[in-house]
Amino acid sequence: MNYYAEHAQQLKHDLAREISADELRVLHRRRPLLHAAVAAANFGALIAAGIAITMLDRWYLWLPFAVVAGFAIFNCTVLLHEVVHHTILSRLDRRAYRILGLLYAIPSGISASQFTRWHLDHHAELGSDTEDPKRHYLSPKLNARWLKFLYFTPALFPIYFRAAAKETASYEPELKRRIALERLGTIAFQLGVLGTIAWLGGSGLAWKLYMVPVFFVFPVAFALNRLGQHYDVDPDDPAKWATLVKGSWFWDPLYLFSNYHLEHHYFPGVPFYNLPRLQRLLMPFYEKRGMTPRSYGSLVWNYLVLNRKPHTKWDVVAPSPTQAPSASAPSA
Repeated sequence: MNYYAEHAQQLKHDLAREISADELRVLHRRRPLLHAAVAAANFGALIAAGIAITMLDRWYLWLPFAVVAGFAIFNCTVLLHEVVHHTILSRLDRRAYRILGLLYAIPSGISASQFTRWHLDHHAELGSDTEDPKRHYLSPKLNARWLKFLYFTPALFPIYFRAAAKETASYEPELKRRIALERLGTIAFQLGVLGTIAWLGGSGLAWKLYMVPVFFVFPVAFALNRLGQHYDVDPDDPAKWATLVKGSWFWDPLYLFSNYHLEHHYFPGVPFYNLPRLQRLLMPFYEKRGMTPRSYGSLVWNYLVLNRKPHTKWDVVAPSPTQAPSASAPSA
């Protein structure tokens, strides 16, 4: 039995009492056309933003569209996440999922196979310091503001790929070869796009159309999204091993519902467009457990300004200078 299943058995029973089997069947219903519409809207936003960036000259006019483009590129990983959990098609079609996985992985330059293995291991070993690959390899080990800030900058790319390489080293040879080929393909695609833009429009267009969205906006979208996943948690309660982030008319479409990460871990088979409804149904459960929804603003404040330590309980009051710090108190 994996780490999360071993520790979350009572939680599963508690959740079963909160939501009826009929309601769960409705929540798990896959709607391929709705997914296609969301994906089309995301790619449409990316294309439209690219056209606007190309046509506008002044930075204060094109920069907002670069932000849209960067988030749209990040959201391709959210679409890939739906592939990983098979929440798109009404019936399991491995060939179709394989094609969709490669399609969604290309814009962000990652390997679909690596992302799949990495993410499923993360689900299975959630709560473990060493077996959860995201927590073990990707989370900052030094609770320093400068290091945590780097995740919001282009430094994210070497940080992420170094973490992925460490985890990949433990995979079987066939999977490692597939990951290497996929990485070469996505990187070749990225270099081809950058080269084509520079060749047709010059370095100035390459800067604002490619470099800014990919290297400056994407890391912010990635780091902020990850901040709302497992950084403010209660290590002693499996129900709180992910962060409760409240739904929002702004963040829901901007992140394609991936801001409902706690609900996703409770029920990984629920498609992302049904997660807002799931959160509403679970609000009485959250109230009984004393769980307070977080906003991204409060998460950034606690993480970067107050320098809370990731994977700890952030509502713990810091000890006074005369008190000895407890083991669960966040580091300064």
